[in-house]
Amino acid sequence: MNAVTLTGRLTRDPELRELPSGGSVCNLRLAVDRMGRGEEPGYIAVDAYGAQGEACAQVLTKGWLVAVHGRLEYREWTTQNDTKRSTLSVAGHVEFLAAPRTNQPAAAEAAA
Repeated sequence: MNAVTLTGRLTRDPELRELPSGGSVCNLRLAVDRMGRGEEPGYIAVDAYGAQGEACAQVLTKGWLVAVHGRLEYREWTTQNDTKRSTLSVAGHVEFLAAPRTNQPAAAEAAA
């Protein structure tokens, strides 16, 4: 079975791009606690396709807490200078959990 569930914060703003087939994919980068060595976070590439990806691109920004339910995908390709490359990513459904934390309290923003 190929099933993955992760919760973490976005490390950058989502990137929406058009596929050759005419569909769309939104690329996200997720920091997941305690996935690296010791207490360090691990970083995971996430792909959301179609309407789900478009919603991610419109709403999400760096710092959002999200949950991802999907499957691992492995891709290989050859670069223009004939170097073989590969990557693992998670393709699936993204749930929007909490907006980014702010550095200023709401009262301080209202007074400004």
